[in-house]
Amino acid sequence: MSFHYLKQKRILLVDDEQELLSLVVSILKEDGFENIRTAKTAGEAIDVALNYRPELAILDVMLPDGNGFELMEQLKKDADYPVLFLTARGEDEDKFRGFGLGADDYMVKPFLPKELLFRVNAILRRSYKTENPLIRLSGSEIDLERAEVIKSGEHIALTAKEYEILAALYRNAGRIVTIDALCEAAWGDNPFGYENSLMAHIRRIREKIEKNPSQPVSLITIKGLGYKLVVEGR
Repeated sequence: MSFHYLKQKRILLVDDEQELLSLVVSILKEDGFENIRTAKTAGEAIDVALNYRPELAILDVMLPDGNGFELMEQLKKDADYPVLFLTARGEDEDKFRGFGLGADDYMVKPFLPKELLFRVNAILRRSYKTENPLIRLSGSEIDLERAEVIKSGEHIALTAKEYEILAALYRNAGRIVTIDALCEAAWGDNPFGYENSLMAHIRRIREKIEKNPSQPVSLITIKGLGYKLVVEGR
């Protein structure tokens, strides 16, 4: 089971090739990552990092105004977060330099999308494994890692559909998620015709997470639009 709280991590992607940037962004978004910023130069990357505060950087070695090794050293002066090099430079000397400077991984282009995702997820799991993935609501907690709700000391299992619906709501905590988007999250690429099934699942989820399911305060209906998950502290 994937760790959905890791999908919220902010990723900075730096490469001077727009085609490569677009490809990697697409690969990451298909896997559930949404908080991604890009830069084409070292200077731009530093500016983005100051405001964006990334939690993972994916860097090319060869950049128009410097190189990725120097950029990593600059970035890590402000905050220490994991770095993955994704570059055409496959010489052992470059790999040794990258790892010697503290890089977490080093991939050589061309690459397989599945391998990139495997390495990104592995880095995030290693780097943020001490985080608590519990989602705190008004009357309960959701543990996505274990696919269960904890309410009044009781551990209540989530079904697969309930899990996917809650994960989609949590990725957009505090924001409206449309009915179509929730149906797609639970039933895939052809979500049409599942509105009634979604309503039934929402009802069962409320029975598990709310103190009073008939007066929900955590999973709110936004009439005519969709639903919103209200998370404590968010």
